[in-house]
Amino acid sequence: MKIATWNVNSIRARLPNVLKWLEARQPDIVLLQELKTVSETFPHDAIGDLGYNCAVAGQKALNGVAVLSKSPIDIETTCLPGDPDDAQARYIEVFTHGLRVASIYLPNGNPAPGDKFAYKLAWMRRLVDHALSLLALEEAVVLGGDYNVCPTDDDVHDPALWAGDALTRDESRALFRELVWSGYTEAYATLHGTTAGAWTFWDYQGGAWLKDHGVRIDHMLLSPHAADRLVACDIDRTPRAWPKASDHTPLLCELDD
Repeated sequence: MKIATWNVNSIRARLPNVLKWLEARQPDIVLLQELKTVSETFPHDAIGDLGYNCAVAGQKALNGVAVLSKSPIDIETTCLPGDPDDAQARYIEVFTHGLRVASIYLPNGNPAPGDKFAYKLAWMRRLVDHALSLLALEEAVVLGGDYNVCPTDDDVHDPALWAGDALTRDESRALFRELVWSGYTEAYATLHGTTAGAWTFWDYQGGAWLKDHGVRIDHMLLSPHAADRLVACDIDRTPRAWPKASDHTPLLCELDD
């Protein structure tokens, strides 16, 4: 079974690329982030024609997350528990194909320090708390998405240049470590000897893609019941080179059925 996560940076702007990639790779479950649209204008029909059911938590012009699955989807929640006043569409959790999966678009947090960084840290604390509660279910859980965290300096093309950024600050990294150490397996880092050069994001500015100046901020975290089935986890750089590409590229994880 193949599970993918991809920040598409506007589903309507990238729809031809998304459809092309889905047809080529045929993942069973896809976690999408940064849809920049509401559910009513999400391309349900075009994606459905490829055999996918869609669960969407959208927001006009920014944020937005979705789960696509070739199996039926039961939606568990369309918001991260812990703050009923948080209206940003950054989390959707569903049950599909025998798995509990969540698509996560964690706040960027810049500029840091500041209100946006405080929101990021509070959101991460809520995520850690909720992820712990999911472990108690003793289910196969996959928490995938754009975490907007570079876990170590190996995950940044130039650590000195990125020093002080919300993606690399000690506070962000500490909460990410807490999430992993609570019992989750970070799929890519677990299977590969090094994460250096394993970028999932290249900025549109400064020729970052051509220079391979990237960072690794998209991650797939697995509960023990899911990690026991882990076969492979790889980054597909191909769509980043296409015209009108997202600044992220897909991360693919394979589990035994």
